[in-house]
Amino acid sequence: MAKIAVVEDDRTLADLLKYNLSREGFTVVTAADGSSGLEVIRREKPDIIITDVMMPGMDGFELTRTLRAETTAPVLLLTARSEEIDKVLGLELGADDYLTKPFSMRELLARVKAMLRRIELTGGAAAGGSGDILRLGRLELDTVRHRLTVSGQAMELTPREFELLHFLMNNRGRVFSRDALLDRVWGYDYPGEDRTVDVHIRWLRQKIEADPSQPVHLVTVRGVGYKFEE
Repeated sequence: MAKIAVVEDDRTLADLLKYNLSREGFTVVTAADGSSGLEVIRREKPDIIITDVMMPGMDGFELTRTLRAETTAPVLLLTARSEEIDKVLGLELGADDYLTKPFSMRELLARVKAMLRRIELTGGAAAGGSGDILRLGRLELDTVRHRLTVSGQAMELTPREFELLHFLMNNRGRVFSRDALLDRVWGYDYPGEDRTVDVHIRWLRQKIEADPSQPVHLVTVRGVGYKFEE
């Protein structure tokens, strides 16, 4: 089964997370703060990272920023703060998802399993593809090796970015609302948080567009959503 790193300074919550994740068959490694969490993650190379935001020293935001330069493993943030700006900041720093405390263990397990399904999808031939490699304009997306090249230059994608780009490339020319993309790519209800899609689109534009401020591939259809153009 997958290995999960839990970085949480609340010992009671950390023990609860470890107990419930272990019951589901996951291997769980833990750390009590961001700095030791970074060491554990570098050593253990987990498949998924769950980290609290509010921690002494290196907080969850700083940890996420550091990790994004080193790994594409999905990051799930746990935050006691419900302000939208904090959620968007976490996503912009590279987190894949977040849960606001208090949360149910059932919901956390559902999020973790959804992340694993995306890893399995992007680790092999992605569903709905038209062959192992999609070539559209300057972009070449290898759905087996989970690789993107733009004009011959390799670009790193997180699993979520890969799946979003793959879906839009496979459905080029079609417009999808934010809610539709949440349903198709995220795979579960995410009510009221369509900014999640905007953040990931912005990250992808930074990687595939010659001028992210004037995108020609990931196009905004005002009042509707997004589409991919060659």
